[in-house]
Amino acid sequence: MAMQLKYQHGFGNSFASEAVRGALPVGQNSPQHAPRGLYTEVLSGSAFTAPRAENLSTWLYKLRPSAMHGPYAPLAGRKTAGALRSGPFNEVKTPPNRLRWDPLPIPARPTDFIDGLATIAGSGEPDSHAGLAVHVYCANRSMTGRYFHNADGEMMIVPQQGGLLVFSELGKLEANPGEIAVLPRGMKFKVMVNGPSRGYVCENYGAPFRLPELGPIGSQGLAQKRDFLAPAAAFEDRSGKCQVVAKFFGKLWAAEYRHSPLDVVAWHGNYVPYKYDLARFMAMNTVSFDHPDPSIFTVLTSPSGGPGVANCDFVIFPPRWMVAEHSFRPPWFHRNVMSELMGLVHGEYDAKAEGFLPGGISIHNCLQGHGPDVASFDRASTAELKPHKIDDTLAFMWESRYVFRPTRFALAAPQLQKGYESVWGGFKKRYK
Repeated sequence: MAMQLKYQHGFGNSFASEAVRGALPVGQNSPQHAPRGLYTEVLSGSAFTAPRAENLSTWLYKLRPSAMHGPYAPLAGRKTAGALRSGPFNEVKTPPNRLRWDPLPIPARPTDFIDGLATIAGSGEPDSHAGLAVHVYCANRSMTGRYFHNADGEMMIVPQQGGLLVFSELGKLEANPGEIAVLPRGMKFKVMVNGPSRGYVCENYGAPFRLPELGPIGSQGLAQKRDFLAPAAAFEDRSGKCQVVAKFFGKLWAAEYRHSPLDVVAWHGNYVPYKYDLARFMAMNTVSFDHPDPSIFTVLTSPSGGPGVANCDFVIFPPRWMVAEHSFRPPWFHRNVMSELMGLVHGEYDAKAEGFLPGGISIHNCLQGHGPDVASFDRASTAELKPHKIDDTLAFMWESRYVFRPTRFALAAPQLQKGYESVWGGFKKRYK
């Protein structure tokens, strides 16, 4: 998708935007009569008394109040095995096995973003404000007269095939493969597609994603604030019946509205959707020896109560130079207390020679051994040690202190690769 959209630069900023000149009040947040007859409403993404650095809210100036709608009822007609869901993720036993899936197919029948969501794995529950869920979307139709909001968690969308136009209450974001879009918890939006589309979604129940601390790296490197884009105000003045789907306490509910909920003419605040082009990530890599921990590739993090222990880290493995001496270049064999769920946007992942496909998924849970397959190990062990460019690839990982517990749907899916463990089955004893 190629559109000329207006964006605002920065991350964590307090922005202001108006789609119509004079719609934003000047000098006070909530005047007795908002300009142009608009209704004043505040959307709070944190507790009122959260510390100032963590307090999130945005003032909205709307055509109608958000309270103006009928009751919600359970969403009817969606009984597919992989339907969007939340924890507790205890419907089946979680195996310690390493797991890998081929890409889920894009359906032949008309399917929008909501109906195309399937839950793969997760941990925790929305009411605990801890944990996460990972879904895949496979869609071929735009949301028309239909909107969505998620009261359970914020949503990070990683397109893998086909671009998306995400029209939220605060404006429009375009997200193509190689980019991400993040929708704050509770913000209404719709998704338009341009043909067959597939991608990944992380639903974060915990603290909102933020930039990681840089420590000894200093002020430069990894993702920079200036490269994040927030939307400019845009609104939809539409009357007539429409459906608003809400994810609330793990279930999908629907209400009939008589107007579009995307009717925010102006806004200001720091609780905003945003996008980021992963090509702008400044990778930090070894120039001496040994592969660094993957945390050096962290784009965004959702912290937990433990210092340096993430509810969820979003980590990427982008094109980069490998410059090192006397060292094995791919990731070493490893067992982590943190659990890993990986996806591949395009290309090949440098630790897997085959079988890990764009649109696919792998799960390596807490303390289960994994690493390069036999072919990748043999190739890297005999490669000439000279500067090497890893190119034409984009893999990513959501890493969590919580175990990724697969759903019944995921474990029964025909895309689950049988015998994935065999990729590590051919190593020979090399001891001398």
